[in-house]
Amino acid sequence: MKPKQPPTPSFQPGQHFQLMDEIVHDPLQDLGKLAEPAVCGTCKAVYHKGHWQWLASPPNAYLVQCPACKRVQQKLPAGYVTISGEFARSHEAELLALIHNLETREKQEHPLKRIMNIEHADGAIEITTTDIHLAHGIGEALHHAYKGELESHFNDAEYLLRVHWQR
Repeated sequence: MKPKQPPTPSFQPGQHFQLMDEIVHDPLQDLGKLAEPAVCGTCKAVYHKGHWQWLASPPNAYLVQCPACKRVQQKLPAGYVTISGEFARSHEAELLALIHNLETREKQEHPLKRIMNIEHADGAIEITTTDIHLAHGIGEALHHAYKGELESHFNDAEYLLRVHWQR
């Protein structure tokens, strides 16, 4: 019997897709566990019990750089979110408020989920993120709140997610 191949990841609004199951590993994240306690010298996030968390820096912590700060320093986003269309132009402040609120909520529990930059180019807004899940979440939040068209493309060779929302 021929082994069953997993389905090719494809984006369906409102559905969980295979990329989010962490089959592909982020090349900027450390393989294996870091020595604990460890603290990021840039953002002060603490690596504790195998996860990055916002905690008080423990005494004698190892000084390291978290994967999100590595991405910011090297200017290597994991996610790109492009927002375009007439609705986006006329409701920019409202859309950006939604996006910043989402990032604030996500970052409280997951220090590696951050917005790197927001730029305006060719009548569109381009947001870069340190995490593919945040980029995906931004697209989902925009689609849920305002409908419109949502597309998502993941490049596993580069561990890069591109999300495009327009209305």
